[in-house]
Amino acid sequence: MTGDRGELDPPEQATAYQAIVNASNQHPDQTFRVRELHELLGMPTDDPCMNVTHSRLGRLARQGFLTQPGRGRYQKPTATV
Repeated sequence: MTGDRGELDPPEQATAYQAIVNASNQHPDQTFRVRELHELLGMPTDDPCMNVTHSRLGRLARQGFLTQPGRGRYQKPTATV
């Protein structure tokens, strides 16, 4: 999950989906754009890679793992009481 200094695991140690969900769990109040997420996870920031991640984020949002509070922005869903 995390290293000794609270850093996120690189995506090669978990699936890309797990890495995205882990990042949102570790930063529940943060809204991410694809580029910010790539930078946080140490992933390449070239357009083809970010397009794939954008598709993954959309899929995770449709499945309820993330919400999309604005265009191109994703975050962990807030708990409803």
